[in-house]
Amino acid sequence: MSQLSAGDGLELQSLLRQLLRSISDRISGAPSSECAEEILLHLEETDKNFHNYEFVKYLRQYVENSLGTVVEEETKNLTTGDGQHAICSGHDTLIHAVTRRTRESTEYQQMMQTFKNSMTMVVESLINKFEEDQLKEENNHEKQHSQSNSQYTDNCSDSDSSFNQSYAFIRQEQLQILAEKLDSSRSKEVRWEALQALCCAPPSDVLSCESWSSLRRNLCAALTEPDPNLSDNVLQFFAKSFSSSPFNVTREIYTSLAKSVQSSFLTHKLRFPTDSVAIDIYRPEISRLLKQIRLMNDFQREVTTFWIRHPEKYMEEVIECTFSLLSHHHEYGSTSPGTEKFLEPIHLLALLDIKAIWFKKWMHGYYSRTVVLRLLEKKYKCLIVAALQQCIQYSESCEHLTNETSNLQPEEQQNTVSVQRSLYSRKELEYTFFVHSVCVLGKLLMYTNGRKLFPIKVRKRKDPVSLTDLVIILINIMYQHPSPHSDTSDSLSPSRLVMEVLWTLCERTESAAECLYQSPVIETLLVPVIALLNDQQVNLKTPAATLTLIADVLARIANTDRGLALFLNKKNLVMDYNDRTFAAHVIVQFTLRLLDKELSSLSESDTSHALCGAFIFVCRQIYNTCEGLQVLRPYGLHKAVAAAWKKASSLSERVPTPVPGAAPRASTQELQDMLLWEETLLDSLLNFVATPKGLLLLQQTGAINECISYMFSRFTKKLQVSRCEKFGYGVMVTQVAATAPGVVALHSSGFVQAVVIELWSTLECGSEDVRVVRPKPTPMDPIDRSCLKYFLSLVNLLSSSHSVWELLGRQPLANKSEYTLREMPTSIPDLIDRLIAVDSDAKIHSLFHYEQSHTFGLRLLSVLCCNLDSFLLLESQYSICSMLLQSQRENVTETDTNKGEFIIDSLSVERNHVLVRVCVVGGPSERRLPPRALQEGEHPYIWPMFSSYPLPHCYTLDPPSIHLNSQDCEISALLAASDDTKSEESWLEKCQRQYYKIMTSKPDILTGNVLADLLEKVVAHLSNSATECFFSPAQYKEDKGVTSAVLSSVEQLGINTCLRYGSYLQLLKDDAVHDLTLLMKHIKFFLSTQRVKTSSEFITQQDEYPGHDWLACTVFLIMAGDMERSLCLLLNLSSLLTSAFIWPARIHASVHVPLEVAESGILPVYWCTAHYVEMLLKAQVPLVHSAFRMSGFTPSQMCIHWLAQCFWNYLDWTEICHYISTCVVMGPDYQVYTCVAIFKHLQPDILQHTQDQELQVFLKEQPIQGFKVSNYLKFMEGLERSYRNIVLTDMTSIKNPVE
Repeated sequence: MSQLSAGDGLELQSLLRQLLRSISDRISGAPSSECAEEILLHLEETDKNFHNYEFVKYLRQYVENSLGTVVEEETKNLTTGDGQHAICSGHDTLIHAVTRRTRESTEYQQMMQTFKNSMTMVVESLINKFEEDQLKEENNHEKQHSQSNSQYTDNCSDSDSSFNQSYAFIRQEQLQILAEKLDSSRSKEVRWEALQALCCAPPSDVLSCESWSSLRRNLCAALTEPDPNLSDNVLQFFAKSFSSSPFNVTREIYTSLAKSVQSSFLTHKLRFPTDSVAIDIYRPEISRLLKQIRLMNDFQREVTTFWIRHPEKYMEEVIECTFSLLSHHHEYGSTSPGTEKFLEPIHLLALLDIKAIWFKKWMHGYYSRTVVLRLLEKKYKCLIVAALQQCIQYSESCEHLTNETSNLQPEEQQNTVSVQRSLYSRKELEYTFFVHSVCVLGKLLMYTNGRKLFPIKVRKRKDPVSLTDLVIILINIMYQHPSPHSDTSDSLSPSRLVMEVLWTLCERTESAAECLYQSPVIETLLVPVIALLNDQQVNLKTPAATLTLIADVLARIANTDRGLALFLNKKNLVMDYNDRTFAAHVIVQFTLRLLDKELSSLSESDTSHALCGAFIFVCRQIYNTCEGLQVLRPYGLHKAVAAAWKKASSLSERVPTPVPGAAPRASTQELQDMLLWEETLLDSLLNFVATPKGLLLLQQTGAINECISYMFSRFTKKLQVSRCEKFGYGVMVTQVAATAPGVVALHSSGFVQAVVIELWSTLECGSEDVRVVRPKPTPMDPIDRSCLKYFLSLVNLLSSSHSVWELLGRQPLANKSEYTLREMPTSIPDLIDRLIAVDSDAKIHSLFHYEQSHTFGLRLLSVLCCNLDSFLLLESQYSICSMLLQSQRENVTETDTNKGEFIIDSLSVERNHVLVRVCVVGGPSERRLPPRALQEGEHPYIWPMFSSYPLPHCYTLDPPSIHLNSQDCEISALLAASDDTKSEESWLEKCQRQYYKIMTSKPDILTGNVLADLLEKVVAHLSNSATECFFSPAQYKEDKGVTSAVLSSVEQLGINTCLRYGSYLQLLKDDAVHDLTLLMKHIKFFLSTQRVKTSSEFITQQDEYPGHDWLACTVFLIMAGDMERSLCLLLNLSSLLTSAFIWPARIHASVHVPLEVAESGILPVYWCTAHYVEMLLKAQVPLVHSAFRMSGFTPSQMCIHWLAQCFWNYLDWTEICHYISTCVVMGPDYQVYTCVAIFKHLQPDILQHTQDQELQVFLKEQPIQGFKVSNYLKFMEGLERSYRNIVLTDMTSIKNPVE
C-alpha cells in the first residue's frame, strides 16, 4: 500500500465518506471536538454495526494481508520448543505473547507508517473537496440574499468571522428599523424582507433590545396574516428563540403566541365539521393555527425540564395563559345540540397531542402540579367540565347509537392515528377530544387535590358528577367498546384508554380507595356477571372480551387488602329478589359456571379458556390469602380446577402428532392452546399452597406433585409468580416444605438436589475458572454472603421435623474411605456426610475450604437441632453428639495424654455451642448458651469446653421455684367445691373467670399441685360432659403386653431428654425413668388403637408418630412423675377437641378424621392452627406478617415447631404450664391466640432480624425472651371476642376439613 494507486485512493475515499455519513448524527450531536474524538475512539464499543462497515472490512483485510504471515510464524514459534516453557512460567497467555511480538516486528512498523501516509492523503483530499463544496454553497447563498441584506452586512461587527455563517450581528438602531418595517401598515414585501433579516440575527440580541415590546407586537400581528410566508417566518424566529433564550424571555414569546392563537379563534370562528362536511387541515387558516399550536405544544413538553430553576410566577404565567386559551369558546360547545358548534383550540391540540403528554408532564412534578391544580380549582374548572362533558357525551352516544358506533369506531381509531391525512370528520375530531379528555381526567384522579375538584356540575345532569360517577361512566364506555388489553397495537381504543386509567388507580392506595373501592363501582363491574348468572341476556357487543377486561380490573382490586376486604365483607350486590350477597361469592360462582360451561346466555365461543383463566385469576387473588380461602372453601373451587386440569391433561395427550404434508397448523395450534390452558390451571392450583389450609386442599386433589414440578420449572427460570405478586416463590417453597407430602414433592421435582448442588458449587467450587485480576477477599463472616441465600433455603426446607424425617429417615451416611475432588453431594444425607459429619481425614481432604465449609455445616446443624424431633432423628441415626465429642477430644494440644488443653478455633467454638444446645434443656431463664464470638484480650473464650459428660454447671441456671403444695389459692377452693356444683357449664364458666383473674393478678401460684389439680379436674369435667366430649371417650384397658412393648431409639432419647429436664426442675425422683417409660408404652399402645392402617409412601406415615410425644412428657412433669395421674389425664384429654391441637401424637393418622386426611401426613396444628395464626397476624400484627413475606419464611413453620415440642427450649417451665392450662381451661382456640401474642411480643426483634436477613435463624435459635402468658391474656381475650366464632367453628370441623 506504500505505492497507493489512484483507484485504491478513490476506493478508500469512498469507504471513509460512507463511514462518516453513517455516524454523522452522532458526531454532529457532540458538544465539542473533544467529545467527537471520544465518540470515534470508542465507536467499536458503542456501535453494534461497527464490524459491518465497509471501511472496517477493508482495514481488516489489509491487516490480514500485511501481518498474516508474521502472526502464523510467531504462533508456531511460541507453541513449540522453549517458547511453551516461557509462556507457562510467565503471566502472558499465548494470545498476549503473539500480539506483543507482532507489534514489535519490522513488518508491523512498516505497515503502520505506510497506512498513516496513505490515510493522510485521503483525509486531506476529502477536506479540500468539502471546502470547495462549502464555498460554492456560500456564493449561491450570497447571490440569493444580496439585495435583502446589503444594507446590514457592511455594518456587521464581525462579518468575516465563522459565526457569520449563521447570524448577522446587528445593532439596536437596526432592530428599531426592523420593528418599524414589521408594522402591519407596511407592504408584505417589506415585512417579509424584515422578517428574513430578523431570522438571521441572534435571538438573544433581538430579545434584549429596547424595541422588543413593539417588535413582539408586530410579530404577533404577522402571525395572523393569511400569507404563509409571513406567519411561517415568525414561527421560525419563535422556534429559534425557544431553543436559545432564557425562560423569562421564552415565557413572553409563549404568552404572545397563545394570545395570538386565541385572537385568531375569536376572529375566524371556525365552524365545527358536520356529519357531511369534514375539516381540511390544509385550509390556510387551519394550517396556520395547527403550526402555531404545534410550536406551543413542543414548548409545553420541554418546558418542564427547566422551569423549576426559575421563579414560580414565570411558570404560573405559562400555565395560566395555556388554560386561558383552552378554556376559550367553551360557551359555544356547551350549547344545545341544535345550535351551531365552533372549532376550539382544544380540538386542534388534541389532534397534535392526542394522549395529552403535555398535561401529564405538567402534573408529574410537585412544583408544577401544585400550580396546575390551584388554577384549575380557582379559575379554570371549566376545562375539567368540558373534558367530563365530552366523556359523558361519548358514553351516551355509545348507548344510543350502538350499531352505528360499532361500525364507525374502528375507522375512527385507525384514521385518528394515521400519518398522511388532510380531512377529519366530526366524529374523528370528537373522538380525539374524547381521548385527550380521558387522559387528562385519568391524570387528575391520581392525585389528592385533583380528586378534590369533584364533584363537578355538568349540563343536563341534575346531580354533580362525583368520582364514583366518573369511574362508572368510564366502565360503561369500556363495556361498549371492548378489546382485549393484550392487543397493544390499538392503544387509542376506548377500552385500552379506560383500562390504563383503572390500572393507574389500582396502583395507588388512596386513589383506589376513593375511586374504585366503592360499592357502586363494584356493582357496575359485576352487573354483566350477575346477569349471566341469572341466565339473562347482556347488552355487550363482545361478551368474552368485555368479561376478560372486567376480570383484569377485579383481580387488581382483589390484590390489595382494602379491595379484598370489600369483596369479602361488604354485602353490596343484588343477586335476585333483592337478596344481597358478597362480591367474592358472585365471582366464584361465575367462575365455577364458566369451568362447567353452564352459562346458557353465553355461546360456546364466548366461554373461552382465556376468559375462564381470567376469572380463575381473580379467585386466585382471593384464595391465596387465609381470609379469602375461608370464604371460597365451601364452593370446592380446588376440586373444579383440578378436574378441569385432569381433563385438559388427558386432552393434550390425545392431540395427534403433526404429520408432514398433512396440514399440521391446526393440530399444532390446538396443542399449544391446550398446553397453555393446562399450565394456567396448574398455576392456579399451585397458588393454593400460599396458605396452610390451601396446601391441604391441594394435596387432596392429587395434583401436588405436578404443581410442585411446575413451580420448580418456573423457579429455575427465575420467572415472576404473577403480575400481581411482589415476591417470588420463596414463601411457597417454605410453606410446602412444612409438610411431608410437600417436601416429598419438592424432592421428586429436583428442587432439593438443585439447592444442594448450587450450594456446593458456591461453597466449595467458587466462581468459574477465569483469570484472576483481583483475589477474592477472605470471608469474615462464619457464613459468607455468597452462601447465605443457600443457607436460608436449607433452613426453610428443613425447618419442619416432618421434612427432616422424609429426607433423612432411614438414610445412612456414605462414610466413604475416599472422596474424589469432583464428587458433589446431591442430597441432604450427602450434605450432612460432607459438611457436618466430617470425622475422617478423607472427608477433611475432600474439602477445598475445610474450615469455612465445616463451619457452614455446624451452623446448619445448630439450626436443625433446635427442633427436638429433628435432633432425636439425627442423634438416633448418626450419633451426632458422640461425633462432636470425639472431634473435641481430638482438638487438643496433646492428644496422647489427658492433660492437653482444647485448641480454641472457630470449629471448636461452634461444636461447643451445638453440644450445649442439644444437651441442656430449658427456656431463656433456665439455660445459658455459649456465644460463638471470641473476645479480645488474654482470654478470648472464657466458656469451658468439654469432651465427655456431664456438662459443666455454668451452662445451667438456677431452677425456678415451684410451689408444689400451695393451697392458698381461690382455684383450689373452687376445685374443692366442684362436686357440689350441679351445672357443668356454670362451673366451667366460674373456673374460667377465676383462672383469668388469678393469671392476670398472681400467675406464679398456678404451678405445682395447684396446676396439676386444676388440669385434672377440668379435663375430667369436660370429658364427662356430653357437649364437651368431642371424640369418643377412651376405652382403654391395660394389656399385659404393654410392659413388654419396645420403644424406638427416638423415644428412648426423648425420655432421657425429659428426665434431664425434670431433674433440673427438681420435679422427678431418681427412679422416674421406669414410670416415664411405662407411661410412654401405655400411650403408645393406646394411640396405636386410634390410628388407621395406611399404605402411604411417606416415612412419617408408615410407623408410629414421627418424633417424641412431648405433651405426654410435659404432663408427666406437671404431675411430678406420677404415672397413674398422668395416664388418667391423658386418656381423658384424648376425648376433648383440645387434644387434636396441643397433642400432635394423638391426632396423627387418627381414625377420627377422614381417611384421605389421615393419610395426608398433614396435622390439624398446621392446616388449622397455623392457618389462623397467619390470618390473625395479617389483621392484628401486619408488620410481622409483612416481615415474614419479605424473608421468604412463614409463621406456620415456627408455629408447628413451637407447638410440636410444647415450647420446650423456648419458654420457661412456668410459661409452658400456663400455655397448656390456658388451652385446656379457656379453649383450644387460645392456642392460636398464644402464637399471635408471641409474634406480637417479638415484633421489634422480628423487624430487626428481617432487615439483617436472619429471621429464620433468630426465631429458631433464640428463646422467647420476656414473654409471659399472663401479660398477654387480656390481648388474647380480645382476640377471642373477635375471632372465636370463626376459629373455634373451624376447629370443630376437624372431622370434615375439606368439605
